[in-house]
Amino acid sequence: MEEIIFPNQIRLQRKKKGVSMQALADHLGISLSAVSKIEKGYRRLNQDQLISVAELTNCSLQDLYVNEQNSKQEVVQAWRREQERRSRLNADAGLKVLGAALRRLRTDRDMTLMEVSENADMTLSVYHRIEMGQREVSDKEFKNIATALSFKPEELKKEVDRLKEEGELEEIMEKTDAKYKSLATPKGSHVSMYGVYTGELPTIKTYGTVGQNGNILINKNDVEAKEVTCPFQLMDKKDAYAVNLCTRRLGTLLPSRAVLFVDPAETVSVGDIALFYVSETEAMVLSIREDDNAQVYGLRFNPEERVDINCNDLDKLHKVVVINL
Repeated sequence: MEEIIFPNQIRLQRKKKGVSMQALADHLGISLSAVSKIEKGYRRLNQDQLISVAELTNCSLQDLYVNEQNSKQEVVQAWRREQERRSRLNADAGLKVLGAALRRLRTDRDMTLMEVSENADMTLSVYHRIEMGQREVSDKEFKNIATALSFKPEELKKEVDRLKEEGELEEIMEKTDAKYKSLATPKGSHVSMYGVYTGELPTIKTYGTVGQNGNILINKNDVEAKEVTCPFQLMDKKDAYAVNLCTRRLGTLLPSRAVLFVDPAETVSVGDIALFYVSETEAMVLSIREDDNAQVYGLRFNPEERVDINCNDLDKLHKVVVINL
């Protein structure tokens, strides 16, 4: 499960609902210290944990994000100052130089982010942050990246130094700085669970109209289907698609304007949100749960409804991997 970090209002929502830090820590199965770091935006959490926080505090995912529409100005400004501080630290540590060099070498080899991350045995988002100059790199990770780019570690270090000395990285770092400022700024309600993406990425078709009983009608033959920016996690997933959340059968967990990005090839697990196809063109949106007898089922709300899932239904489940709020 991909990990994420973002400016959040978890502490605000927790206190509003009278939930203690210890209760939240117990609910997530982590330490009090970890909860404190998550609430400050210093520690990462995954999608399952994020949904668990929203459910425990009885709020929508949108309520957990800092944005200029529903956050206090001092909260927004504090987050911006923190991002600027981290950016300065990263520059001093030489991370921007390394990230720019890796991006240059990757593009010279006509390789995608996905290809390098997979060959380096790391997640796409982790490698993306390294190229953005926003994450430190361990010796093992550096060795793996060097191998992925067909270098020996010593050769890669020399190549990074050469590109820096010859001034080949300045333009790349300027573009990265501009992109990072966009990523670091709260964007209102249109915030992805995995970041805000730019126009450099390809688009993906979005389907979904209102069906009966809170179901969603999905017509993939619709030639007029709107296209939205594709998250980088799905860039190489040819069967991936997006769905408008035109149903309230998930309660207030997600706003009605949310867009669900779906990857049919991903395995659905307990804690995920998934589409469950009741026909070729009609699907339910389910929160995947497990009962005391280890039976996996789907849960819908408004009204609450259990949808049993058996082993023959697994190919009907399509995993939601990214959510744009």
